[in-house]
Amino acid sequence: MISAAREPLPGGGLVLTVPGGAQGCCRPSLRFERATDRSWSLLQDEHPLIQAHSEGDGCCRDLHLRRLPGHRSPLPPVTAAAMRSEVNWPHQYARWLAEDTGRGPLHHGRWRMTRRATFAPGIWSCDLVRDWPDATLELLCGGGWHGVLPLRPLPAPDTARVKAYRKHVHEGTLAPVLLWWVSFLDGWLLLDGHARAAAALAEGTEPVCVELARVPDDTDWRTTADRITEAHEAQMARLAALPAGPHIARQRQALEQGYADALSTLPYDAAGTPMFQRHQRSRHPQP
Repeated sequence: MISAAREPLPGGGLVLTVPGGAQGCCRPSLRFERATDRSWSLLQDEHPLIQAHSEGDGCCRDLHLRRLPGHRSPLPPVTAAAMRSEVNWPHQYARWLAEDTGRGPLHHGRWRMTRRATFAPGIWSCDLVRDWPDATLELLCGGGWHGVLPLRPLPAPDTARVKAYRKHVHEGTLAPVLLWWVSFLDGWLLLDGHARAAAALAEGTEPVCVELARVPDDTDWRTTADRITEAHEAQMARLAALPAGPHIARQRQALEQGYADALSTLPYDAAGTPMFQRHQRSRHPQP
């Protein structure tokens, strides 16, 4: 079991802080490992789930993936009774991830878990990778890929399990799927809920999700906050030196609002997903 502090967020989400130390700094079960500058793997324990290599340079690269069978969900099965109860799913999934000892991606750092029900157009349609086992992602500068990559094939809409989940879609009781935000893909891995995702899509809706994302450590975001504060104070000082008037007052109000908005999101913006070095077996991830 992972010892993790919890920080509640508005809307029912939370941030898990996993401490360092003898265990916190070690490689998690589910992790990315780099082989060369152009190739990496996703492993669960020592079992490869994805083997990837990229082609191309500059702002347009093709990432060729081969997914392998054997993915084990870091969450236990969700019962029908649990789905019909009043469950705070981000908190429940956080408890299960912290209790898990050999399947999930948690390691030293801060992890945000929030419910997500809306996505940009195309995320669950043209940018959902349905091909199995091989797929090619087009990574673009400034936009990335921005889709969903399942770790096992999505079951057919007429399978018994998907049919059962489709009833929950109609009832509005379907449990969220679990997505892991991966920064260098600019997209998500589907960690749990492949059949639930298939059920929602079969009913013409997007799956409700719990999103797992690594967020900056305390010292990282406070350093950024200090830089933003310094720049804000300099802008306010320049305004203070100008003659007072309605236009200056509006500018001051806009700067204050922008400053507050920027600081409020800093601790919870997604951070880079660590990539571990395969051959060195380093105890510390390389961002």
